[in-house]
Formats: sequence, C-alpha cells, structure tokens
Amino acid sequence: MKNITVKDIVTICNGELVYGNEKIVCENFSRDTRYIEPNDVYIAIKGQNFDGNLFYEEALEKKASVCILQDINVDIEKLQKYENIAIIKVKDTIKALQEIATYKRKLYNIPVIAVTGSVGKTSTKDIIASVMSEKYNVLKTQGNFNNHIGLPLTILGLKDHNAMVVEMGMNAFGEIRTLTNIAKPTMCVITNIGTSHIGELGSRENILKAKLEILEGMQEKGTVIINNDNDLLNIWSKNNTTYNVKTYGIENESNIMAKNIILKEDGSMYNVKIGDKEYNVKVPVGGNHFIYNSLCAMCVGLENGIEIEKIIDGIRKFELTKNRMDIQKNSEGVTIINDTYNASYDSMKASIEYLSSLKGRKIAVLGDMLELGEFSKDLHEKVGSEVYKNNIDILIVCGKEAKHISNKAVELGMEKSKVKEFEELEEVINYLKSILKKEDVVLLKASNGMHFNKIVEQIL
Repeated sequence: MKNITVKDIVTICNGELVYGNEKIVCENFSRDTRYIEPNDVYIAIKGQNFDGNLFYEEALEKKASVCILQDINVDIEKLQKYENIAIIKVKDTIKALQEIATYKRKLYNIPVIAVTGSVGKTSTKDIIASVMSEKYNVLKTQGNFNNHIGLPLTILGLKDHNAMVVEMGMNAFGEIRTLTNIAKPTMCVITNIGTSHIGELGSRENILKAKLEILEGMQEKGTVIINNDNDLLNIWSKNNTTYNVKTYGIENESNIMAKNIILKEDGSMYNVKIGDKEYNVKVPVGGNHFIYNSLCAMCVGLENGIEIEKIIDGIRKFELTKNRMDIQKNSEGVTIINDTYNASYDSMKASIEYLSSLKGRKIAVLGDMLELGEFSKDLHEKVGSEVYKNNIDILIVCGKEAKHISNKAVELGMEKSKVKEFEELEEVINYLKSILKKEDVVLLKASNGMHFNKIVEQIL
C-alpha cells in the first residue's frame, strides 16, 4: 500500500495545517459522517444545499483522525480533547479531493480500465471487474459512483490492488475530461452512443464528442475498446488513425464476435472464436445487451493477458449491481424485473425486448425518462413503438412524459383496455396488486428520479 500523510495532503492541495500532527497516515477517506469509521479522513463537501463543514465535530466524535475543511473557522480549544488528529483547511474541498486522488493514482503502476457510454456502464464495469479478478486484485467503482466526487473517492480506496475498473458518467461537456485526467486509464471502453443527456448536449454527435473526452487522459500506448455495432462508434473507428482500437460486436465484423446465440430467461449462450479455437460462453443474465457486455469484458481480459478459459469463467461468475436488471420471484410466483435505477430510450428498448423474450403474461410498468429536453416527446413515443412491436400484454405508465409512451402504443394498434395511465406510484401499486397472478412477468423501468423502487418494494 502506498501511504499518504497529512503533510503530503497539505503540499498537494496547497492547504494549511490548522491543527495537529502532520505525520498521520491518511488511509481511508469519507465524505459522509454517517459512515465514518475510526481513523478515517473526513472530506467536508460543500454543495448548493448542503455544507459538510458544519459536521466536522461529529466526524471527530466518531474518531476520524483528519478533517479537510473549507470556509469555516475551527475552535482550537475544542480540538484539544481529541488525541492524534489533524485539521487541514483548503480553498475548495472538491478540488482538493480530486488533487489527492490524482496524486494517489500516480503512485500505482497498474492497469486502469475506464468505462463510459450512454447505457450499460455499470453492468459493463461489473463484468469487466469479474473477468479482471481472475488474474488481478481489482478495485472497482461501487454502484454508479462515477462523477467528479465518486471517482476520486474510488481511487482513494486503492490499497494492495493491482488493477482498477472505474466508471465515468457525464451530463455535459468537460466532465469526462476532468475524470479521465484524474484516473489516467491504461484502457478506455465506450459501450455505445445513445440518447442519454441529449436534452443537454443537443445531438448524438455531441454525445459522442463528450464521451470521447475519455481518451484525453489515457496513457500513451493505451487501448480503446468499442462496441462496433453502434453506428457512431463504428464510423469513428473507421476514421480513427490515432488510437489502438479493439472492437466487439454481433452484427458488424469485429475483433471479438458472438455467434450461434441462444437467449434464455436466466442467461444466454454463444460461441466465440479466439485464434483457431471456438469456445462456448455462458452469460448468467438474460438479454442481448448482456452479450455485448460480456464481449467487451472478453476484449479487456485478452488485452490484459488473461487466458480465455479464465475470462469465460469470470463472465460466468459476474453479478449485477442491484436495481439493474435485478430479477426475482415474489411469493405469488410473479417474476419481477427491477430495472429502476435509470432509463434512456436505448436501455428501455433493450429491457422491453428482453421482457418480450420471456414466457408468461408480459407487463411493462414504465415511467418518465428524464433530462431529454426538447427530444422528450419523440423518444417516449419511440418507447411506445417498442412496446407495440414487442407484443407486450399490458402497459402501465406513470408520469407526465410517460403518457407519450401509452399514446403511441395505442395509436399503433395496442388495445386501449390493455393500457393504463396513472399519476401516482400508489395507484400503480394498488392496480398491480389487483391484477398480478402466477407466472406473470413484470418489468419496472424509469429514471431514478421517478422512485419506481418503491413499487418494487410493495410487490416483491
């Protein structure tokens, strides 16, 4: 483990040691006093509606050894009751967090795989980490801790790890540029270019431009891995003359391709040719999009010197982050597909196609996709087209924008009696409880801000 001391932090951040011992080793970092453990470093984040600096004494009471603060005067007399602590003041704690993470990253000469894309970042990150774990001690982004605060905190978790897989999200230009220059990846993965955040960025071409910022921090001789079946990435790859690119796909000729695909409810199987040999791969989660994720992980594993048999084993073992295609049966025998963490047109389409492939009465409970701006009506209507095309038995929508889904499905020919619109989650819950029966399959999907997880809790 590479140690960082209080003295190092003061130097890195051009900060001021207000009180305490500069020799304290800073090992574990936290921004939330609710989860402070003894000897943690508490970084007080100041946001628009919350000021973590006001809780530094609570952190000390929970035996934090170091507090990094801004814009607050500390009472030195009160600090004297605590043993072996340090208080550091900086101009901006978020910037300090990023500077410390940048410094720590430089201490580790290890493979760092950075993952971005419009959809599938978290599940792709999870399956890559599972494959990499066949050879390495891997640190990975927890959940979707993928922004300007979450990514630095992930990097500060480096201890005896010898590989790292990090997820990078964004809402606007410049955000991924910040993240990649902190993480300095040795390999970059772009899963796809879809419509997430199109309301802010204005076009898919601009989304591609924002995602490609990930390459700006990539180390020299790094590798870029892309989904070659995505139209914009395919075009970009053909025009690329700068980067070492490896591709994966099902439709377009790629470095790694899936053949003879068999889709099942609880997983998939396919064949892949590596060199002169053909291998059978089993993916433990259903849906065509998880085949793409596994192909991506295979590319990453091969580029990092992992034997193909171990890669296949890592794919078989991988587990999804909760709320992302989390599939369970309730006590009444109803299958619940909990995909409530987030939603875009691309992920909605993939989930509806998966629902369509299953046996039983197919019920789609769909809510608003947020942050789509002027494109919202059109993209919700496209989801309605997917519902109709995939022969979903019952459609339930909740939310202002989601009504465009039901309107389009009915316009295309879905029977009105099979479509229900609600304003409140409680109405959805009550209706589901009144109609659900054994062997039904229910997909619940919406942007996280719609709080569809509350529906899941009531019907499981």
